[in-house]
Amino acid sequence: MNLSPLTLGIDVGTQSTKVVLYDAEKKMICAAGSSPHKIISRSDGTSEQDAIWWEKALIESLETIPSDLKKRIAAVGVSGQQHGFVPLDIDGNVITNVKLWNDTSTALECIEIETAAGGRDNVLSTTGNCILPGYTASKVLWFKKNHPRLYERLHTILLPHDYINYLLTGNLAMEFGDASGTGFLNIKNRTWSKEILQCIDPARDLSQCLPQLLKAESSVGRVSQTAAEKFGLPKDILVSTGGGDNMMAAIGMGNVMEGVAGASLGTSGTLFSYSETPVIDNTGTAAAFCSSTGGFLPLVCIMNGTVSTQLITTVLELPVDKIDPIAAKAPIGCEGVLTLPFFTGERTPNLPFAKGAIFGLTALNFTRNNLLRSAMESTMFALRGGKELLNKSGIEFDTVNLTGGGSKSRLWRQMCADILQCKVKTPVTNESAAFGAALQSLWMLENATGKESSIEDIVKAHVQFEEQKVKPEIKAVEQYNKIYSNYLEALKLMTPGYTERTDNGII
Repeated sequence: MNLSPLTLGIDVGTQSTKVVLYDAEKKMICAAGSSPHKIISRSDGTSEQDAIWWEKALIESLETIPSDLKKRIAAVGVSGQQHGFVPLDIDGNVITNVKLWNDTSTALECIEIETAAGGRDNVLSTTGNCILPGYTASKVLWFKKNHPRLYERLHTILLPHDYINYLLTGNLAMEFGDASGTGFLNIKNRTWSKEILQCIDPARDLSQCLPQLLKAESSVGRVSQTAAEKFGLPKDILVSTGGGDNMMAAIGMGNVMEGVAGASLGTSGTLFSYSETPVIDNTGTAAAFCSSTGGFLPLVCIMNGTVSTQLITTVLELPVDKIDPIAAKAPIGCEGVLTLPFFTGERTPNLPFAKGAIFGLTALNFTRNNLLRSAMESTMFALRGGKELLNKSGIEFDTVNLTGGGSKSRLWRQMCADILQCKVKTPVTNESAAFGAALQSLWMLENATGKESSIEDIVKAHVQFEEQKVKPEIKAVEQYNKIYSNYLEALKLMTPGYTERTDNGII
């Protein structure tokens, strides 16, 4: 009996590595695995991981997949957390810990790069993006300043998903989607910006440290003998270009055509929509990214997605499965309790030194119900700010495809509909980034074997949604509009005090 080939999707995220094995013929995920990561965090905004942890996590994740299914894998796609700086020496060894997307310790380096480039407006006109904390550019400058001897050994700059591709194939490459989040790709002509690279290091041509850029439907190479033995995969199967987790999630959620937005509620929160042409926010706040499908992916990222609720539930010693019923006991607006959820700084708005704040507490409303619901509402208010930015750039949509851990919450789905004033659809497959990577590899595989497929065809055939859509409730929309105005006032009040970092964390 001939069994259908399978595609493997890998997602190296912040908290864990996840794998899904997809049977395109049966249109089902037939196996999945995961393994957690540790994070090195410090009070100065440092957030790092050791790349060896990803390798071990991938091995552990794949060990859960039955060997008979592994033998049927025909192609692999890799998703990875964006912006991480993976520095390799000439022998391909990682020479220091990887600074992650949510590392805000390089905020001053962002200012240095923009100043050297003639100011934010010049940077924006040069690349289409500003140099924001979290992007790769400032991490490279930080590395140069703080580890000069190690910096002398720097031979190759990779992003997390590129590094996994390198482990699998031995080849060094990038694709335009993830590369556009470095801060030194000109998204308008899809070339490395030598102007920005020279601002990072005027004495060295850093473009020599950057690998070739590949089109989204291309292959990075084939799984090597070494990788096949290490990870238990078939030798010589094709590996697609992969992409950043947001780019892969866009595929896994069906956001490869204009008119629909995707939102992810995980550790961070994102809101994005597909465009055929570059979409550049004149304020530089919304990211002008490329997609990993050949187009563009204007995107807004908040650094505090489910972070607020995680912190509140930990302090209150509440199990995760109790979040909805407890928060639902509080009314919309939480009886005046209002949260600014900037517990890890913030990227949208650009306030890397911001802190979390809770307003309006009284002896009567200081309850766990209000605290928990306010944390949930605040995340959606932050995403609403992102929606307004995208709208100003000409991106319109009336439907949001919602994924991530927060999408499992019925209450959060309704908040999303009411606060963003959109219909909300939930993909059947919640692991959108890993699933998107599997679908991208299927796209590559079909084209490599002579079947001309578009990514739109792939998505229409394979991305499925829950039957029930969530629609905005008119009364709730009106209530949230008023509360959102209060949120903006609180943000305006606190912003002047969020502009400087202090050693003791007090502003």
